[in-house]
Amino acid sequence: MSKKRVVIGMSGGVDSSVSAWLLKEQGYDVVGLFMKNWEDDDDSEYCSTRQDWIDAASVADVVGVDIEAVNFASEYKDRVFADFLREYQAGRTPNPDVLCNAEIKFKAFLDHAMTLGADLIATGHYARVRHDGGKSELLKAIDHTKDQSYFLHRLNQAQLSKTLFPLGEIPKTEVRKIAEKLKLPNAAKKDSTGICFIGERPFREFLNRYLSYKPGPMMTPEGKVVGEHVGLSFYTLGQRKGIGVGGMKEYKNPDGSSDAWYVAKKDIVNNVLYIVQGHDHPWLLSPALRADQASWVAGEAPEARALSAKTRYRQADVACEIAPEGASDFALKFMEAQWAVTPGQSAVLYDGDVCLGGGIIA
Repeated sequence: MSKKRVVIGMSGGVDSSVSAWLLKEQGYDVVGLFMKNWEDDDDSEYCSTRQDWIDAASVADVVGVDIEAVNFASEYKDRVFADFLREYQAGRTPNPDVLCNAEIKFKAFLDHAMTLGADLIATGHYARVRHDGGKSELLKAIDHTKDQSYFLHRLNQAQLSKTLFPLGEIPKTEVRKIAEKLKLPNAAKKDSTGICFIGERPFREFLNRYLSYKPGPMMTPEGKVVGEHVGLSFYTLGQRKGIGVGGMKEYKNPDGSSDAWYVAKKDIVNNVLYIVQGHDHPWLLSPALRADQASWVAGEAPEARALSAKTRYRQADVACEIAPEGASDFALKFMEAQWAVTPGQSAVLYDGDVCLGGGIIA
C-alpha cells in the first residue's frame, strides 16, 4: 500500500517545520510548499520573505522532504489585500489572517496541493480537527495559550476533511524542544506576529501609501472638540496610545492626575473621531453585537442557544446567546457587556472546545 501524501505549508517558522517532521515520523509521504503571498516591496528591510524561504529550504533539507515555492501574490492581492484596504477605507478594522486562511492557505494552497497528488494538506496552526460520522469539527488546540481556531473559523467541511494540524495536541514549549533536539536551523527563530504583509514596519506609514484620508475633529461625547485626528482609518476602537491628547486642565482629577483617553466611536459620515476618558466609559462597553458574512463550520448556523464567543483573538471566551438572522447575519447578546467591540473584527463562536464558525462584526 502506498503512503498517503501530505503537502504541508512551510513558512520558515518553527511551528510548520516541526509539523513537517512529525508528519514524516507518522509515516506520511511529505512534500513542503512555501507560499509567497506578497511581493510589492520584497527588498525592503521589513519584508522577511527571502530569509523565510532560506529557512524553510534548510529545514526541508534537515527533515528530508522535498520543498517547492509557489507564488500566490496575485490571488492574495485580489482576495485578501483588496478587502483589507476596503475595510480600512470604510473606517473598520479588518483581520486579514482570517481571510488569508480561508482564501489562500485553505483554498489556493489546497487546490495547488491537489495538483501535486496530495491526499491531505497540513499547516503549523495550533488547532485540532475531529472527524465524527462523516462530519468534520474544528476544535481548539490542547495548548489554549496558543490556540488559533479563531483565525480558522471560516474553514468549511470540504477544507477540514482534507486538513491535518500536527501541533493540535502538543504544547508550544514541546515544539521548541523538538526543534532544538533536531538541531533545526530555525529552532530559536522568534514567532512572527502582526500582519504578514506589514511585518514590523510602522503601520501608519504602510497605510499611507494605499489609502486616501482626511483629518477631522476629535470630540468628546458632549461634542467638545479636543483635537484633530489624522484620518479615521488610522484608529481602532479601544485604542489608547498615539491619540495625541492629554494634559488638558479641565479633564484632570482633583489630585492633578488624569484618566487615559480612548477611541470610542467613529462617525464616518461627518469624519468625526469620538474619544472618551476612562477604560470603563459606557461608550466602550457593548451588551450585544450584530455580525454579517457568517461562515459556519458545519455548513449551517447553530440554533439559538447559550454559547461562548471571542470578539478578538487574545481574549477569554465570554458567555453569550446567539440569534441567527437570515442566512448570513446573526446577533449576539452577552451576559456581561464587552469592551471595545470593533467593527471589521471577527466574532467567533464556541461550544466548549468546538469552534462553530462566526462572522464579521458589523
